[in-house]
Order: sequence, then structure tokens, then C-alpha cells
Amino acid sequence: MSSRAEVLALLDENARYSIEDMARQTETEPEEIEATLEQLEDEGVVQGYRAVIDGSKLEAEPVQAVVELNVTLDRETSYDDIAERVARFPMVESLQLVSGDFDFMLTVKGDSMREVSAFISNKVAPVPEITQTVTHYVMTTYKSHGINFDDDHDDDRLSVSP
Repeated sequence: MSSRAEVLALLDENARYSIEDMARQTETEPEEIEATLEQLEDEGVVQGYRAVIDGSKLEAEPVQAVVELNVTLDRETSYDDIAERVARFPMVESLQLVSGDFDFMLTVKGDSMREVSAFISNKVAPVPEITQTVTHYVMTTYKSHGINFDDDHDDDRLSVSP
């Protein structure tokens, strides 16, 4: 019997594993894996499946920025309210409430630095509760979502023999 944790670990490792691959790796019947996946999706635990793309290999590399946001809350406004307002923009890749010197960490992707800058200054900074933005442009990505981006195409998976 596979556990939800095993299925989630496999999805996190490689969302392209087939039902049969996951069943074999967890020593479970494919029908059980399928039911577990359906339940995880229905419960909203699994929100989607996504490819990890190395933008530097594209003809037109997208511009990515990480933005620190500081906010001031009032009696009527919560962190969730601010997050809901900012997260609705399509250019927002991720938004996280964090501890430390700033409140939110925002990741934005656009076609140019000008587009990203305009988005931050015209859409994000004017939110009344946002008191400060600090934008950091991503120069090079070495690793994303657990995957190393390098020119070494060797298969680093371990051989498994029965």
C-alpha cells in the first residue's frame, strides 16, 4: 500500500512518472496510485504539474526578478488581503510571506527589465499597504526546483539492478 507521502515524494522528484512507474516504485497497484492522485488533486494538495524550464536555453530569455515587499497593516487589512491583491497579477510567479527584514517575497517574470520595472512601479508599489519594494534581477539561475542547470548532460541517476 502506498502512502500519500510516497506519492507526493515521487511527484516532487519527477511529475512525469507514469502511474505504472509510481506503482512499481511503491510496490502498489496502479489503481491505488490513480485513486491517491485523484484524492490529492480533489483536496487541493496537488495544485498542478509543471515543467522546469532553463530560460537561458531559449531564444528570448525571460527576465525574472525577486522583489522584497514591506507592508504596514491596519485594522481592516491582513497579510492575506494584500497577498490576494498582489497574487492576482499574471506576471507574479510566486508570492510568499516570509520572516526577517521584509514581509513578502515576490517573484515576477516578464519579457524585459522595462516590463518588470513598469509592473512593479505601476501595479505593486501603488498598493496602499506596501511601504517599500526592493527589486533584485536574477542574473543567472544555477538550480531551480531541485534541478541543477549546467552544461553537463551526464545522467546522474543511480543504476538500479533487480
